[in-house]
Amino acid sequence: MSEVPLPSTLPDASAPPLRLGEALVQQGLLTPEDLQRALELQQRTGERLGRILIALGLVKRQQLYQVLAKLWGLPFVDLLQTPLDQKLARRFDPQVLVRERFFPFGQRDSRLLIATAEQPTPAWLERLQAILPNQSIALYVTTEWDIDHAIRQCYRDQILDRAVHGLYYRNPAECAFTVLTFWQYVGFALCVIILLAGLYFALRPTLIFLNFLVNFAFLGSILFKFAVSLAGAKYEWVQPITAEEVASLKDDELPTYTILVPAYREAKVIPLLLNNLQHLDYPPEKLEILLLLEEDDQETIQAARAARPPEQVTFVIIPKGQPQTKPKACNVGLFFARGEYLVIYDAEDRPEPDQLKKAILAFRKGPPSLVCVQAALNYFNYNENFLTRMFTLEYSYWFDYMLPGLDRLRLPIPLGGTSNHFRTEVLRQLGGWDPYNVTEDADLGIRAAANGYGVGVINSTTYEEANNQLWNWIRQRSRWIKGYMQTALVHSRDPLHLLKRAGWRNAFGFVMLVGGSPLTFLAAPILWAFYLLFLITGTRALDFLFPPITLYISLFNLLFGNGLMIYLNMLAVFKRHYHDLLPYTLLNPIYWILHSIASYKALWQLLTRPFYWEKTKHGISRLLNTSHQPPPP
Repeated sequence: MSEVPLPSTLPDASAPPLRLGEALVQQGLLTPEDLQRALELQQRTGERLGRILIALGLVKRQQLYQVLAKLWGLPFVDLLQTPLDQKLARRFDPQVLVRERFFPFGQRDSRLLIATAEQPTPAWLERLQAILPNQSIALYVTTEWDIDHAIRQCYRDQILDRAVHGLYYRNPAECAFTVLTFWQYVGFALCVIILLAGLYFALRPTLIFLNFLVNFAFLGSILFKFAVSLAGAKYEWVQPITAEEVASLKDDELPTYTILVPAYREAKVIPLLLNNLQHLDYPPEKLEILLLLEEDDQETIQAARAARPPEQVTFVIIPKGQPQTKPKACNVGLFFARGEYLVIYDAEDRPEPDQLKKAILAFRKGPPSLVCVQAALNYFNYNENFLTRMFTLEYSYWFDYMLPGLDRLRLPIPLGGTSNHFRTEVLRQLGGWDPYNVTEDADLGIRAAANGYGVGVINSTTYEEANNQLWNWIRQRSRWIKGYMQTALVHSRDPLHLLKRAGWRNAFGFVMLVGGSPLTFLAAPILWAFYLLFLITGTRALDFLFPPITLYISLFNLLFGNGLMIYLNMLAVFKRHYHDLLPYTLLNPIYWILHSIASYKALWQLLTRPFYWEKTKHGISRLLNTSHQPPPP
């Protein structure tokens, strides 16, 4: 590799803006017609001409920056072909390099060789001199991709460390790296000792007390969900963001938006994902799509390359390291994100085209403390088999009634795994995602509420692929429940501090949602077992353990609780007109049995493999390659 020449001088920063489009036309890289088209878009969007040309695929990125280098009076350097002085580079903060879009790639004749993707305006040069005081520099031009690649190469270990341990370094009490604290061990040990002593010395009173405790918690959890759902039902036909408001947005008002797409072993659905993202109603030159691909997943990397994604899609290769989880990949993506707002989509997602614009309007209409808005999730294969129908009933109820109810009552909202829209800088202040929590989304929603930030919902839907295989569903659901258990343990380490910081309303919502759901699933089989024994033998077999009144209360609780959940499932069909799913609501108790199986699997893994991320298979639906969409709500 040849040594790059030193530029003779710094550019004249006082020179008038140079005309990029004319230079590209003169060199035969752009037709006058395409230039006129791009200039019209620039006038409408206010975006840089270079980004518009790249987003439209009219000019290759490297060609564009080579022309910019000539216009700026600086040499061009290809950082992929130039040896990098990694020891020198590591003297700098990589976050500063990402923010200011430059990279120190070498040193010669006491001059620091700086590659930049930004025009060296007076303001930019002033910031650079503040970063490099009393330092003689030589400026070169390179592409944004080259700078990001050089940063990933030179700061690999540091980026990985921040992605894995950043939250732990910020506040260990908010990270699931510690499964149980010392005092939590002590508390659980005391509970077990008291329980065993009670069973030994006072068997019947202890069992009666436990029975009432479980029944009270079971019924309380269901009544809480019922009350919240009724609050959400009041907004069944309310559109917080109207189509007229979306249409009134002007392109030049729209900020840069980062889309994170973590994909692991998703070779089959990557082409569909890239196609779905192209249907978003948002100026492509204002989109930054970061495709987060694991280093050891060559099959997905090759599939993504073969799909020939547009220029605004950037491959971010995630360094191999434990834990190998989605939140770790998202933290790497957050490190490189440049958008004012940021959203996560899964590889099989089909978001509604106007979702990004609705999110921006929600942020503008909401308070400054609003850090995230959650779009609804639903399924394009909702009527494929029993599991997809029950899954759809559950999600329709959760996202169409439960989350709007939580929003209306100002209770904490556990986020879904996708279609979370964030203010990027506030997300960084919160520490990003917890890579040790296997439901990092729910944890982040609770952590945001605990730190005084709000989470809201928007009336937009992302369609996903519902799990249609039983064991695949058990794996996925046990991971979700294990994550709820992790989140409950993390945020209950200091209950008084949580109550003081988050307030009683958020603390109550946290206990009922995040703590109550796994306990309900774990307790349900015990109640069913007693009920079956009661049906088979009557009260005689249980008289020595429970008085008849206790059994009758338990029977009422079991029947009333399940009846209420069936009713809530019935409620779920109306907003989206899934009336053909109404008979399946009666099968909700069977679906609960599956939840209980998954919950005991989750409890076992919490004790044996707390950070293990069970991968869910996608791309297995027979409707995956169709344009089928459910009827609109």
